[in-house]
Amino acid sequence: MNFLGVGLPEMLVIFAVALLVFGPRKLPEIGRALAKTLRSLQDAAREFEAQLNQEVQELEKAAHASSPRTAPAAPFKTDPVATADMPTKPAVEAEPRAAASLSEGSSSVDAA
Repeated sequence: MNFLGVGLPEMLVIFAVALLVFGPRKLPEIGRALAKTLRSLQDAAREFEAQLNQEVQELEKAAHASSPRTAPAAPFKTDPVATADMPTKPAVEAEPRAAASLSEGSSSVDAA
């Protein structure tokens, strides 16, 4: 049994400490009050969720009612995004003259 990350041995220790602190007469009253509080919190959460779902449904109905009954537009075409699996082409290609001058410069250095 695991409730909120607290196992059975931990729950027994907490119960024993509460029994020592509050006594056997007050412990049932505290348990009932805690249970009522948790129940009211659960009810409030359910009510909030139901209201939120109702609002979403009303907005969806309003959106469908106001939209024209035409065929949907074609999606935009975009260029594929480069990923690690896809090779990419260089952004700027070297000019042939620049490559030739670099190779000539290296041969003159080798000759000297």
